[in-house]
Amino acid sequence: MEQVFGRPRSLIDVPFHFCPGCHHGIIHRLTAECIDRYALQETSIAVASVGCSVFLYDYLDVDVLEAPHGRAPAVATGVKRARPDRFVFTYQGDGDLAAIGTAEIIHAANRGEHLTVIFVNNTVFGMTGGQMAPTTMPGQETTTTPFGRDPAVNGFPIRMAELLGGLTGTTFAARGAVDTPKNLLKTRKLMQRAFEVQINGEGFGFVEVLSACPTNWKMSPERANRRVKEEMIPYFPLGIFKGGEA
Repeated sequence: MEQVFGRPRSLIDVPFHFCPGCHHGIIHRLTAECIDRYALQETSIAVASVGCSVFLYDYLDVDVLEAPHGRAPAVATGVKRARPDRFVFTYQGDGDLAAIGTAEIIHAANRGEHLTVIFVNNTVFGMTGGQMAPTTMPGQETTTTPFGRDPAVNGFPIRMAELLGGLTGTTFAARGAVDTPKNLLKTRKLMQRAFEVQINGEGFGFVEVLSACPTNWKMSPERANRRVKEEMIPYFPLGIFKGGEA
């Protein structure tokens, strides 16, 4: 019988440790599929930062560097400039990329660094206990906003794909989700395009992926997945914000 679906070669055959209902595992798989699609396993260098993304080296069979909190784009810039023959990408969460790492991601994009960035947005600081993140939605309860985020006090969530899409140095900026098979397939296309931007020497590629965090949202996996559709996607619309059709 012909096998039509299997584990990507660059995805290590171990169980994921992520919480039930977390979308990190799905996004890891999509990343591995892109690596395999473009035969990048032997030439890829991934840079992960602090947060749930830190465990990337446990799951992807490529060279992985760990960066200080928020500094993955800066580390990746140095790696890519030192080894321009390598495919260099970062894998970061919203507490990392959009908070302490805001300066690094904005300036790497604005310089048009030849990098690919995979940004996982679950609207909270996942690893450290569910505190409010720059992407926490208005009214959303977190451990530091127990009565819901109040824009008058806490400001508004940052839409990173739109922000980076407005920079001259950015080649491709998009947002996807993995809450449904249809959205997953669309996100795969977006990630492939972000990979191609670097492969083709076009510059900086960025894909934001909306993700569920059932544990810190204090929801069942099913309810958390519905939140992505009912609350996150309306606030963080899916699509391409710079770079044309995927």
